[in-house]
Amino acid sequence: MRVNHQAFFCSLFVARLADQVLLFLVPLVVFQTTHQVAWSGLAFFIETLPRYLVFPFFGALCDRVSPLKLMRVSQTVRAIVCFGGVAAYALFGGIGWLIALSAACGVLTSQGLVAREVMLPRIFSTQQFQRVLAYSQLADQLGMVLGPVLAALLLGLWRWEWVVGATGLLFLLADGALLLWQRSSGFRADDPPVPVSGHWTLPLRIALRHVWALPALRQVVLLAAAENLVIGVTLATSAAMVTGIHAQSNRYYAGLQTAGAVATVLILLMVARAAWPTRRLGLVAFVSICLGGVIAGASAAPWGYALGFLIIVGFDKMFNVYIRSTRQRIIPPQDYGKTTGVVILLNNMTQPLAGLLVSVFSARTQTGPLIVALSLAMGGMGVAVSVASAIWRRKHALALGE
Repeated sequence: MRVNHQAFFCSLFVARLADQVLLFLVPLVVFQTTHQVAWSGLAFFIETLPRYLVFPFFGALCDRVSPLKLMRVSQTVRAIVCFGGVAAYALFGGIGWLIALSAACGVLTSQGLVAREVMLPRIFSTQQFQRVLAYSQLADQLGMVLGPVLAALLLGLWRWEWVVGATGLLFLLADGALLLWQRSSGFRADDPPVPVSGHWTLPLRIALRHVWALPALRQVVLLAAAENLVIGVTLATSAAMVTGIHAQSNRYYAGLQTAGAVATVLILLMVARAAWPTRRLGLVAFVSICLGGVIAGASAAPWGYALGFLIIVGFDKMFNVYIRSTRQRIIPPQDYGKTTGVVILLNNMTQPLAGLLVSVFSARTQTGPLIVALSLAMGGMGVAVSVASAIWRRKHALALGE
């Protein structure tokens, strides 16, 4: 990557670092306050659902407004939300303010993510897109490596509300790095041409038409939705599984989170340097995540859960590179923003569903089997999609032969 793009990736890293601090805080503080896995699952559901529901809106917005402007607004307003949430807690009290501000920041994170997806092909139009995605994921993962460590360190020194205030400062720093990159690189992202006027549902209908009419896009949506069932149940239960069911310390939990992010960084470095075909990337990552879910849910020992956890989070971003590379190749450029927003929503709706399932099946004896069941469901979905894809390719080949 060129030197004048370093500040851009630095902005991605710092924003992810701040977001990861919040993601670390919510399940841990809620579980320590309530001592109930059900409340952790419910908090995860409340925290994640809004961020996925707004993806179609922000996707359509990226086809109308400069995505660079949207990225800057996302980071600045997240800082304001952090400061406002802390002030509200100081005035009124209640753990709900932490969940509320995290949900609001999640919505704004979605805005930044879609804007970044639209910008990346423009910024790096002359470079191999799979490699660019690997580097952007590396910036994310470096934030994930240091996020739990920073959160655990700050929680050892301060109360959680002071940690949230420090997170707001990190969002401001991320916005400053993005501004520095814009000025040093000379990149200009003008507002996209105003699309043809029509009913307000037109962008949504166009996006859904692409999802339905493009078989390859429909298949990756189903695979990503299945994979996110396992990711969702892992994120929703990790704090309770480690510090509750397996009776490990907060420091062990932070170390496990960090080890998972380090494993992902190593895997992404391999992806960035290797020239693997996209389909092979997807197959290796998908099978590994299924296997990791079964190991994590079936193991009665802390080391077994840790192994499964590391496999799940380690290969998640490799699968992400596969999904993003595939949809960038399939989706028409003029509809990329609106379609990407809808696709991300469809991909990720299973994550809050997993949190809701954890809230329902929250007993000590049910959490592990739930992880195993969702992992097997993911594998079954993968087999079904593979069979359907083979049938479609055969029919398509026969139609071409005629």
